[in-house]
Amino acid sequence: MADGKINVSEVEFIQKIAMRMEISNQEVMDLFENPRPSQVLFSEVERITHFYKLMLVMNVDNETHEKEMITLKNFGLKMGIRPVVADQILRKMDQYENKLVPAEELLKIFKIYYN
Repeated sequence: MADGKINVSEVEFIQKIAMRMEISNQEVMDLFENPRPSQVLFSEVERITHFYKLMLVMNVDNETHEKEMITLKNFGLKMGIRPVVADQILRKMDQYENKLVPAEELLKIFKIYYN
């Protein structure tokens, strides 16, 4: 998305996440047309989960653009996530099929930098 284009695979991925969160396709499409300000995530687990979902959306088209990385890191900073953590997660994502990193691996990365 940050590459200036929203392709079909990105929309489909967002719709899958929305379905898991019990958000209708109509609500998703409404958000594309009328974006709302994001809500502050308070717990560490919520921030980690949300950030990882953003990384998955960025990678769903199997392309990582520099502009997307900058945008993602800026979102991360606003959530209290260091840019080096984003880099670590990206490297770890490349090691797994479909870039799906097991939760325990994500937590290991965060524990290194936040404990």
